Amino acid sequence: MTATALLATVARTDDRTEILRRFLALDAVVTGVNGLVYVAASGPVGRLLGIDSGLLFGLGAFLVVFAVGVGLTGSRPVPSPAAVKVIVDANAVWALLSVVSVVLWFDATVAGAVWIPAQAMTVGGFAVLQWSALRSLPTAR
Repeated sequence: MTATALLATVARTDDRTEILRRFLALDAVVTGVNGLVYVAASGPVGRLLGIDSGLLFGLGAFLVVFAVGVGLTGSRPVPSPAAVKVIVDANAVWALLSVVSVVLWFDATVAGAVWIPAQAMTVGGFAVLQWSALRSLPTAR
């Protein structure tokens, strides 16, 4: 099965632009909810994960703003390839820094040591899906 066929199966459409838009929308929703939780409950979630609540609040605010940008990009009839590339790059950097943060910076709890890499894999997965969908567009080649 080709990557494009797999994407079409997962997204349940053969419209390659729609596949990209759906992956962007999913990213926006997941990222936005995550960011809102970090903002609204930075104290308890910070204690649970072993992350300073101020840092978690700031990360949450960034995620909310990022989610709005991803959502706006995905809401366009044809998302800007340049904007999608920025989103893919940001997701890849976030995933990498999340893993590095557990190893080098944070004194994470057990929950944090599980959550942070799981979040990194999710965000990295969004980057892969979005990049693959973007590359499948005839105009992106």
